[in-house]
Amino acid sequence: MRLTHAPLRIAIGAYILNSGLSKRTLEGEAAAGMHGMAVGALPQLRQIPPDRFAMLLSRAETALGVALLAPFVPSLLAGAGLTAFGAGLVQLYLKTPGMREGTSLRPSQAGIGLAKDVWLVGAGLTLVLDSLTRRRR
Repeated sequence: MRLTHAPLRIAIGAYILNSGLSKRTLEGEAAAGMHGMAVGALPQLRQIPPDRFAMLLSRAETALGVALLAPFVPSLLAGAGLTAFGAGLVQLYLKTPGMREGTSLRPSQAGIGLAKDVWLVGAGLTLVLDSLTRRRR
């Protein structure tokens, strides 16, 4: 990990790790609510039971958080994971009814929480692009 990547990776890694750890015990209505929102954006997820979905999401977030925090994980790999994760959240924002004002990209009051996740895509792409451009030099 480059020293200049550390602040970005530590801040986002800690946030995502905490999010993943907090989902470890999700069951019942909480898991069903999260699953229902995800199914609205990605209908293929309907095949996964809500409790299993919550467990898989918890593990994925935990793994991504650890990868961002671990200095031995290359920024290219950590950035690619962060970009993919962020893109999934942006897709959830774009496809969930009521998250945007009409047909615009502007978030509704309900969508502000998801719309802000676009910064994860930007941060992930920054790590990827910096890693790729440094290799060419």
